[in-house]
Amino acid sequence: MTNTPETGTDPTEAAAHPKVSVWNIANVVTVIRLAMVPFFVVCLFLPGSGWRVAALVVFLVASLTDLLDGELARRYGLVTDFGKIADPIADKALIGAALISLSVLDELSWWITVVILGREVGVTLLRFAVIRHGVIPASYGGKVKTVLQIAAIVSYMWPGVPEPIRWAVMGAATVVTVATGLDYVVRALKLRQVAKRARAQ
Repeated sequence: MTNTPETGTDPTEAAAHPKVSVWNIANVVTVIRLAMVPFFVVCLFLPGSGWRVAALVVFLVASLTDLLDGELARRYGLVTDFGKIADPIADKALIGAALISLSVLDELSWWITVVILGREVGVTLLRFAVIRHGVIPASYGGKVKTVLQIAAIVSYMWPGVPEPIRWAVMGAATVVTVATGLDYVVRALKLRQVAKRARAQ
């Protein structure tokens, strides 16, 4: 193997694994979603049905960008450490801002907001606690949780949705959120045990 004098690395390896710029299209989409959060909140608090619809549109567009940036990162090999951190932050900022805003507006019970956000914060802290042992991949349940949360928030923002439907969707989102949080705790404990056994060998 020959190394370049400047970097001490094999030029064929560098060509095979080119460094991905932080400012790629996937990360730009993530940053745009994060920037849309305060605009969404402002629209939601402004009086009038027009602003309410505007807030709903902004929320839906921001939610769709979550699918877009992930697809772009995977398809074009644009996964970066910045994206791994910024993407979940943007997701939680959008969902959290929506839940808190609806509770402040007295349209959603505070206990639901506290339960959902408590789960999200808890899982985030747990992820950092076990990251030295490995990364726990996203589960199918986590994807269902996100879809239900978005659907529940949309049902509360969409004018004219019957209250029983809102409660049913939000109830399902809350149950799945708690269940997937418990599942994450179990998987984190198993990952820690596996790492301990590996070190003991």
